[in-house]
Amino acid sequence: MEHEVLHIEGTVEDVLFKNENNGYIVLDLDAGGELITVVGELGDIEEGEGLILEGSYITHPRFGTQFSAVYCERKLPETVVNIEKYLASGAVKGIGPGLAKKIVDVFGERTLDIMENAPFRLAEIKGISPKKCDEIAAEAQKLFCLRNLMSFLSQYEVKSRFAMNTYRKYGSDAMTLLRLNPYLLCGDYIELDFAKADTIAHDMHIARNDNKRITAGVQYILRANGGIGHTCLPLEVLAKKTQDTLGITESDFYSAYNAAIEDNELFEYVKNEIEFVYLPDYFYAESFIADRIHVLRDFSSPEDFDYDLLIDIEEEEHNIKYEKLQRQAITTAVSRGLMVLTGGPGTGKTTTLNAMISIFEKKGMKVLLAAPTGRAAKRMSDLAGCEAKTIHRLLEVVYDSGDRLTFAHNENNPLDCDVLIIDEMSMVDVVLFEKLLRAVRLGCRLIMVGDSDQLPSVGAGNLLGDIIDSKIVPVTELKEIFRQAQKSCIVTNAHKIVAGEYPDLTRKDSDFFFFKRTDYQQALKLIVDLAKTRLPKAYGYSPTEDIQILTPSKKGVTGTVELNKLLQDELNPPAKNKQEKKGYVYTYREGDKVMQTRNNYDITWSKDGEQGAGIFNGDIGRIISIDNRSSLAVIDFDGRKATYTFDLLSQVDLAYAVTVHKSQGCEFEAVILPIMGGFDKLCYRNLLYTAVTRAKKLLILIGTEEHINKMVDNNKRTRRYTCLRHMLSGKSKTSSPFGQ
Repeated sequence: MEHEVLHIEGTVEDVLFKNENNGYIVLDLDAGGELITVVGELGDIEEGEGLILEGSYITHPRFGTQFSAVYCERKLPETVVNIEKYLASGAVKGIGPGLAKKIVDVFGERTLDIMENAPFRLAEIKGISPKKCDEIAAEAQKLFCLRNLMSFLSQYEVKSRFAMNTYRKYGSDAMTLLRLNPYLLCGDYIELDFAKADTIAHDMHIARNDNKRITAGVQYILRANGGIGHTCLPLEVLAKKTQDTLGITESDFYSAYNAAIEDNELFEYVKNEIEFVYLPDYFYAESFIADRIHVLRDFSSPEDFDYDLLIDIEEEEHNIKYEKLQRQAITTAVSRGLMVLTGGPGTGKTTTLNAMISIFEKKGMKVLLAAPTGRAAKRMSDLAGCEAKTIHRLLEVVYDSGDRLTFAHNENNPLDCDVLIIDEMSMVDVVLFEKLLRAVRLGCRLIMVGDSDQLPSVGAGNLLGDIIDSKIVPVTELKEIFRQAQKSCIVTNAHKIVAGEYPDLTRKDSDFFFFKRTDYQQALKLIVDLAKTRLPKAYGYSPTEDIQILTPSKKGVTGTVELNKLLQDELNPPAKNKQEKKGYVYTYREGDKVMQTRNNYDITWSKDGEQGAGIFNGDIGRIISIDNRSSLAVIDFDGRKATYTFDLLSQVDLAYAVTVHKSQGCEFEAVILPIMGGFDKLCYRNLLYTAVTRAKKLLILIGTEEHINKMVDNNKRTRRYTCLRHMLSGKSKTSSPFGQ
């Protein structure tokens, strides 16, 4: 049922709660003598301000009736009493209650007009020195600029956080710049939806074929394609897509495109006589990766040395016999400064890595280990017996001078290590790898470990595959399945799948089980029964900590959306003592298992006294509290407790069931995998292989043999537009400043 939209006016009596990041506020409004509690994303409002609000009354289970505002028009206080109250509240940094009274006593109702238009007159106040006057004037200008910006954008129902981010990026010039080019709102850090910026531009009478509009549209299309893995697009594809989306002619497109190339707002790269178009970030990332790998290779030994004696010592000390390819990998790692180690499950990658680490440490070298996700890093730590960090934690997220998050380690502050080993390289995207390479000093050894038969990264690029296929980095692929691993049907069937052979679905005495189901409702019933009752009873597994349902798609009866709603009802049903927050797709509930779906460097967290920032795509956690009054939720990600505004919950999905793509880099005690057909584009071999290799101890397939075999037969690879392999091969023709 929709609430009636109401209109109220009044003066802010008291600010009860304020979230500085997204502008969410709880305040008491004096509306003609009646005190009304108002909530909403209204921005940086202070006591004494006049507000004109539109919204509706809601009933909070704890705090009763509140007015939920969706539109806010702000009026500066006009009476002497309210102006003094406004300034005394701390609205302008440097003015407290005492000074507020002095200023208002002198200037009266003209106080705010003077502060905005003639702030130098504040020096007339006794106790305000010229220096203090300048400081207060600067703070007042910030306040008035932000107010004007928020007032302008609120006309278009643009939430206050976008206005605050715009101000942080452009400062006091924000309004001037937006009037010249409202499409700046679509850019990095602000990231307003293109359609919303287009509406603002239309009201400013910016023409449909204006170069600013077309360039912003092109960047929007490239950014959207980056979200599905492409670092670039062929010019011909991009031109047609842009013309169709923006309703412009081919001539219009190329006029704007050529100007954007000239201004370095876009970059062009020619591969096999086809022009590919990049956003700057992706172009700089792939160009830098190619250049830096060439440099690291030049600093590396061109050939292997004889380390057989050292390897023999390792065998004797650890009572291990390395097979030929393992010995080759160890030799290459110790001899050279750059290599890739790849191979499927059970082929001895971990054993090989441990030997490398042992030899490096005996040679007095400092070794650092890292992986893309927290779970992958924890697994690496457990297997290697020494600490591994996430790549983000290794690089250390910090605030820069512009109050934006960046990495502490870079070319000017490289990582303190002699050897850097990165696991699960198939998960690493090009932008993150660029940041990592910038922090690797020349002369540091870089060992990249991953399974090239798995799906490519969730982020843009096909990094591991491109590095291997370029043939400029030494690669050792382990192939022999060791005797202990041969006992696992998960391992043997994974190797069958990747080789194009059908898995053995007949055995009932191992770690790989198949339940034939053709009816969707019967399949759903079995999934719930296994996760809720049978596996916990038989193996002692926790339904949420140890068991993970994986599925090829978000959509459909056995897609993640429907499965999550079903499993939430069964595993974490509503209760009087559990707070909830209704979202667009899901209702979030205390106790829910959730997954972050995009990198967010701004979310702060704490763990055992340590403070940090950044929750990243694929991180899995549990909601431990929801506070509807403050509009905040706290999520625990393996001990890191992160506070989310309700608005940020749009970046979080329920995670009782996740897509195979999102499960990369994770391992689970037990995996339940429904393969019921449909969504044929997602039914291919290396997706099935990736899903099977997520299970540590138990895998259960549900569906039909026909659909499973069909996936094995379909050896389609995820095709991504990227030019990194070509760049690595040194055949580039480019508009880049790095060009040859």
